[in-house]
Amino acid sequence: MGASERYAQEENRGARAAGSNRTWVKIRQNYELYLFLLPAVAIYLVFKYYPMYGVQIAFKDFRASKGIWGSEWVGFEHFIRFFEAYNFWPIMENTILLSVYSLVFSFPIPIIVALMLNQMMAKRYKKFVQTVIYAPHFISTVVLVGMLGVFLSPNSGIVNHIITFFGGEPVLFMADEGWFRPLYILSGIWQETGFATIIYLAALAGVNPELHEAAVMDGASKWKRIRHVDIPGILPTIIILLVLAMGNVMSVGFEKAYLMQSDLNYAVSNIIPTYVYELGIQKAQYSFSAAIGLFNAVINVVLLVTVNKVAKKLTETSLW
Repeated sequence: MGASERYAQEENRGARAAGSNRTWVKIRQNYELYLFLLPAVAIYLVFKYYPMYGVQIAFKDFRASKGIWGSEWVGFEHFIRFFEAYNFWPIMENTILLSVYSLVFSFPIPIIVALMLNQMMAKRYKKFVQTVIYAPHFISTVVLVGMLGVFLSPNSGIVNHIITFFGGEPVLFMADEGWFRPLYILSGIWQETGFATIIYLAALAGVNPELHEAAVMDGASKWKRIRHVDIPGILPTIIILLVLAMGNVMSVGFEKAYLMQSDLNYAVSNIIPTYVYELGIQKAQYSFSAAIGLFNAVINVVLLVTVNKVAKKLTETSLW
């Protein structure tokens, strides 16, 4: 090794040491901020990363008496069993359809509502509408499904009273498999639109008002201002939220699907999260259910990375 190479290595080590020292100086100067960050980091370590230790049971024939490490290694046996199961494709179809329908119908509505509210001039009415659509977000899923049961009851529900008033026959909404997906999606829109709208309103608040003033001077209508000023202004926010939504496309809300599930609509309401619960908790098939859950998580990760890469290539906006 020549003298120049040794000098370059020593210079690199010196630069790394100087950078490390600067990092520790910044941490000491802003230690209060890191203390605020510490609880969040601890929560993620305890409840998100530490449980990953148990994921290995998806590749083992787990026995509680033997423990995770002592259980027999079976490799991909549980995954193959799931892929070859008679109900693999029906469960996948139910999960994908419910996820895609929810995304297609639920994702654009908060954007439309936010654009409409942003154009309102009457502040009191605007605040009233925001409060009304935001309030359902605070209703728990259990209460929401209970409300659906009350309003859609074939005997006492107001919806069936209206149907019979006009000469129709009562409909068993909660038991009819044809109504499961519409009710799931519509109730989700009603409950979550207000919360998502706030995000887009915050993004719209960051749009430069001078752009609107210039558009008005040029004679642009409200529709043209929305199309050429507001939508491009919030497009990065829309893309980020779409990427996040695509990363969870297979993780359909378990709680509401399980609460709405019954023997009569089981054919369409049996999705991956409810099937994992059925196998893992009710039937104690821990390894098999862990394999299905891991398979579902891998699909979400692949979708997240793929959509993020496509978004970055097309719009130069991405999560990373």
